[in-house]
Amino acid sequence: MPELPKSLEEAIAQSRAATQAALADGCTRLQVEFLFPELKPMPVAEQFLPLLTEYESRLKVFFADAGAAALARRDWDVPFKILDIGTGRADAVGDKIQPEDQIFLFIAPTSVEVSQLEKLCVEIGDRPAILLNPRLEDTGVVGIGYAARQTRQRFINTIETCYYLRPVDDQTAVFRSYPGLWEVWVETNNEYQKVAELPKRPSGDELDLILMKGQPQTGTDAAPTKKPSMFKSLQRFLKALSS
Repeated sequence: MPELPKSLEEAIAQSRAATQAALADGCTRLQVEFLFPELKPMPVAEQFLPLLTEYESRLKVFFADAGAAALARRDWDVPFKILDIGTGRADAVGDKIQPEDQIFLFIAPTSVEVSQLEKLCVEIGDRPAILLNPRLEDTGVVGIGYAARQTRQRFINTIETCYYLRPVDDQTAVFRSYPGLWEVWVETNNEYQKVAELPKRPSGDELDLILMKGQPQTGTDAAPTKKPSMFKSLQRFLKALSS
């Protein structure tokens, strides 16, 4: 199974392999998450897209807003259509999803677009839909009522996370690459060691308990796996993307 990547470039390559494995297993609603606040979605999407080039015009790509979609149409020379998710009329949803479309990629959708995104996914049906770096659980959004939060959570629960990389702080990371388990890695003496494997993404409280114990939680007596520090190279990569 893949181990904690040493760079964002390696992480994106891992995410393509994890997505391919999940699609081969029949998963149809997937998400790939690189949880770095500085990360810009466009360069990540460009590196992720080679996974889907075989679909050519049968792929449809959606950005969260019309401005980002227009920018991609201007800069990308591609055979597929690029649209925005939008917040428009319900009857416009059917215009965006066509019978000949085979697979869909949603780039950086946010909690603001959840309602429209869910309508699009209903129209998509059993065809594969991949959410790349979604921000559907943004707790900073103001004014979302109880019913909207319930709708958002119901939709999120239908999605399989096939790749996840989140630095919790400078010394801790949560990682998952399909079909593997969820993993917690901690830096010790400039090396990262895996201290836990879990069937589900750890909550904040579970993560705190794991870190307080500081002992491997893999259910085996095997020595913790170690990897060189990843975050310095990740920060260099992020600066390169932002320049």
